[in-house]
Amino acid sequence: MINCLAVLLTVIGSLDKVRQVVAAHGFLSSTPAFDGQGVAMNGASDLLVEVFGEAGRHTRTSVGVAGLPLDFTASVYLIVEVG
Repeated sequence: MINCLAVLLTVIGSLDKVRQVVAAHGFLSSTPAFDGQGVAMNGASDLLVEVFGEAGRHTRTSVGVAGLPLDFTASVYLIVEVG
């Protein structure tokens, strides 16, 4: 999530321009037996609320996948309203 915020800052120039975090989607490399993807994404969601307050509350998807490009552990993306 920190990388997402860094990219967002680079693109829009200031995080103060964020009106609402609409959604956060996380894909986590997992074994078939692991079912804690939602718990793993809680830290990311909590950070958004900490940074943006009520505007950081969002819908979320947490999905376990067999693998990710470049052997990443997680891939997270945001949908954000700016103004």
